[in-house]
Amino acid sequence: MRDVVGAIDQGTTSTRFIVFDGDGAIVAMAQREHAQVYPRPGLVEHDGEEIWRNTEAVIAEALAKAGIAGSDLKAVGITNQRETTLLWDRRTGAPLHNALVWQDTRVDAMVAELAREGGKDRLRATTGLPLASYFSGLKLRWLLDNVPGARERAESGDALFGTVDAFLLWRLTGRHVTDVTNASRTQLMDLATLEWDPAILDLFGIPATCLPEIVSSSEVYGEAVSGPLKGVPIAGILGDQQAALVGQACFRPGEAKNTYGTGCFMLMNTGETPFPSKAGLVTTLAYRFGAARPVYALEGSIAIAGALVQWLRDNLGLIEHSADIEALAASVPHNGGVVIVPAFSGLYAPYWNEAARGLIGGLTRYAGRGEIARAALEATAFQTRDVLEAMAQDSGIRLTELRVDGGMTVNGLLMQVQSDLLDLPVVRPKVTETTALGAAYAAGLAVGVWSGTDELAANWAVDRRWTPSLPADERERQVALWAKAVGRSLDWTG
Repeated sequence: MRDVVGAIDQGTTSTRFIVFDGDGAIVAMAQREHAQVYPRPGLVEHDGEEIWRNTEAVIAEALAKAGIAGSDLKAVGITNQRETTLLWDRRTGAPLHNALVWQDTRVDAMVAELAREGGKDRLRATTGLPLASYFSGLKLRWLLDNVPGARERAESGDALFGTVDAFLLWRLTGRHVTDVTNASRTQLMDLATLEWDPAILDLFGIPATCLPEIVSSSEVYGEAVSGPLKGVPIAGILGDQQAALVGQACFRPGEAKNTYGTGCFMLMNTGETPFPSKAGLVTTLAYRFGAARPVYALEGSIAIAGALVQWLRDNLGLIEHSADIEALAASVPHNGGVVIVPAFSGLYAPYWNEAARGLIGGLTRYAGRGEIARAALEATAFQTRDVLEAMAQDSGIRLTELRVDGGMTVNGLLMQVQSDLLDLPVVRPKVTETTALGAAYAAGLAVGVWSGTDELAANWAVDRRWTPSLPADERERQVALWAKAVGRSLDWTG
């Protein structure tokens, strides 16, 4: 049998297991959604046990589809929704509380208090991140302060913290580690030393005894101790957006990708030196393969992209299925002056305004379902443009093309709108499951399935390319209207 590598892709709305061959092609895949828990507005949780059950189920299902046993896999990688925060019992592995999802805003008051004392950027020089409810550290603080007995158990080492990668690895192997990419999203790690920062732990009130060991993104962490993967090396971990960067083969400084999913995330490889942002982006780890020097990235994170389409489906009943959005949006020639700013949980990059709230502007009697659908798609493209402009301002690099991936890239209308608003070619690769592919690449590199990044880059191939066709004056008019709407949404609850 040819070399095959598996990837656990644990995302915000579902968990998948994908088997890839040595060319990076998909052999088999299985997927299961999990419940989104909304205790009250602004709060978003997941059931960690449900995620684990789904992980076990999709592994078995994908292996059966591929007609192979777990032992046929050379290695397995893990990629995950990043800042989502778990605290679990060391002995049983059972979560002490539902996971606090990256979108959750319950720590807004903590963010505001810390910002009052030292400014929103007081930790940026060390961590690359502004103070925001997005990141894991303050979510962990909330769990320690609000789950009965959690702080005492964490201090004694009986309760363990981790993002989803660490939780799954613990359940698979019994080892408590996280990779540098996920650690960089906690706001607890020093970007220069790649270690937990004692001063920040003290500031946030977090005991080091509950934290995982920080390791590279590509090495053998251990073998699975039970289940269908028993005996298989778990050998790669990458946060989902960094995994997509690897899957898109963006290994040279200046190469960038944008992933269109629940949120939207653009990363640019900036090489082996952390690149500070002055334009509202974050500095983060791109990857570290084994003992090689770490590679850094600039990132712009957008909270709501595909989630806006889900909102139109589930909350407004505007469409029956998410895929229906393209036909409805294409049924009209333009948005009729309608602009949607989807600031459901504030605005992330480049604004970092937790008090922003969503709005639909420009409504007239002319506007109907088609115009609202089109404005919803355009909202993702406008937000991406904001991030790209900030990236160019920070790096001095103007992209010649944007590599794209994620579920929304099947929407040809959105990709054309994106190309028009960026005035750049937008390129979709043949393998669009780049997040899982990146995790598989990291695992395969660790066990010798692939020799290095040159071989991975050779696997990348274009599926489709969109080129801009919108006149410059019309693009500028639309961008100005978007900026006006964003201005209205800022500090809505402030």
